[in-house]
Amino acid sequence: MLKLPAWRSRLLLAALLLWFIALAARAFYLQGLNNGFLQQKGEARYSRVIEISATRGIIVDRNNEPLAISTPVESVAASPADVDITPQQTLRLARLLEADVGEIRKKLSDTTREFIYLKRQLPPEEAARVVALGIPGVFLQREYRRYYPAGEVAAHLIGFTGVDDNGQEALELAFNNVLAGKPGSRRVIKDRLGNIVEDVESIRAPQNGQTLQLAIDARLQYLAHRELKGAVAVNRAKSGGIIVLDVATGEVLALANAPSYNPNNRGKIEVARTRNRAVTDLFEPGSTLKPFTVAAAIEAGSVTPESVIQTAPGQLTIGDRTIRDVYPMGMLTVAQIIQKSSNVGAAKMALGLKPETMWNLFSRVGFGAPSRSGFPGEASGKLRAYSRWRPIEQATMSYGNGISMSLLQLVRAYTIFATDGELKPVTLLRRNAPVGGVQVISPETARAMRKMLEAVVQPGGTGLRAQVAGYRVAGKTGTARKLVGGSYAPDKYIATFVGFAPASSPRLIVAVMIDEPSAGQYYGGAVAAPVFAQVTAGALRLLAVPYDAPVDNVVLPRPDALEIREEV
Repeated sequence: MLKLPAWRSRLLLAALLLWFIALAARAFYLQGLNNGFLQQKGEARYSRVIEISATRGIIVDRNNEPLAISTPVESVAASPADVDITPQQTLRLARLLEADVGEIRKKLSDTTREFIYLKRQLPPEEAARVVALGIPGVFLQREYRRYYPAGEVAAHLIGFTGVDDNGQEALELAFNNVLAGKPGSRRVIKDRLGNIVEDVESIRAPQNGQTLQLAIDARLQYLAHRELKGAVAVNRAKSGGIIVLDVATGEVLALANAPSYNPNNRGKIEVARTRNRAVTDLFEPGSTLKPFTVAAAIEAGSVTPESVIQTAPGQLTIGDRTIRDVYPMGMLTVAQIIQKSSNVGAAKMALGLKPETMWNLFSRVGFGAPSRSGFPGEASGKLRAYSRWRPIEQATMSYGNGISMSLLQLVRAYTIFATDGELKPVTLLRRNAPVGGVQVISPETARAMRKMLEAVVQPGGTGLRAQVAGYRVAGKTGTARKLVGGSYAPDKYIATFVGFAPASSPRLIVAVMIDEPSAGQYYGGAVAAPVFAQVTAGALRLLAVPYDAPVDNVVLPRPDALEIREEV
């Protein structure tokens, strides 16, 4: 029998004792001195950190009527590490979510992720059916979806948000940082089914977004949208835009485009319809620019409202180009040139000025530069340097050809006539007090221009259909051939009217643009002026602005009367 040395057994016993001592020391270290690792592993099986959504700030009109609010919805989420699902449940889940089975399997198989969305923002009844499947690790996550009470009426101004509740268009995008807020987080304990059984702690409280108060009046917005939409339909036009501006504060009280879209139905939004044409699109303003040419000439001292200019024989040839009036009118005063919208008269006045003089006024009223409204993507317009003007370009620019701008730029520029020569800064947010502007023309010139523009809507003028019962109105019509592919189309027009009321003490400026009317009428006085009249009449009454004229002051032309028309 083999007998082992005693020292070998003692050595083995010592080794075992040392091993047990090492294990005990390690256990003591992990459980007593450094227990974070084991705690982390344990918590990973039941503890989760979940995000708490912040409520997006609401958007309201000037009277606190809601224009954009966030409503709670449920999204289906999962923790892949906790999911225990059968093939039959996978099929039923995919069917309820209207998703591809393979895509669902792929998402749930990624156990490295603690949180995934399976489908966002479900109606309550659909979310309840998913919960009823009882799949461990699949649960509901509270989110918020944006709702727009005004629908298409204010869509181009408000915009909309995406599935993550971040602004995608218009003011939702421009003021996303103000509206979005900051999400919070909390630690919870979940059971094996993924249900929260206990709140452990709040890690970070959510910060809800701020309320954004706009300058617009929801009542005027509805009125403007309704009348514009009707005019675009009746005139079979391509599109249209309208802006209502407060003279004293520069606030945009209404801004609408047609056609519009419903921001509540994000799945069927056509990208082309989301464009806010009144702010981002450029057009040649036609004869609505003539008052600025006349103002520049009066300021330069080259004419007065009573100065007489020969417009016969109704055309003016400069080089190889000929400028024409619709009707030859002979000798006209400067005031009559505005009233009857003579292209020849405006061109002759412009050619009597230095190009720099004319350019300076155009530039000072904001043409060729953004209006700084804060709207994303607003247009700057086109105003070429006067050093490159040829005589024919200076002449045609006098009546709105060869220069482009947005409707917002145009309506803002008219503040120099509605005030005593001040250009007001425009805003889409509410202001609580009148705001000062930049003096562009003298008060005397502004008052003279107001008087001339008032004659435009009186018998003998091009804007008779802009008259408003009980109020004196001043404004200017515009009819311009549309620039298509670098040349002027013979049968496509842009009809405009810009005016203000009451003329005795202007409160509102309203600009209307109708693009490509094709129902037979295309003149600004026939297409755009009636929209101005309807919107201005309703707005003045809604705002309780006192009358400054008899209620029977409207004088429409006789059916057999020759209507004064314009065209450039």
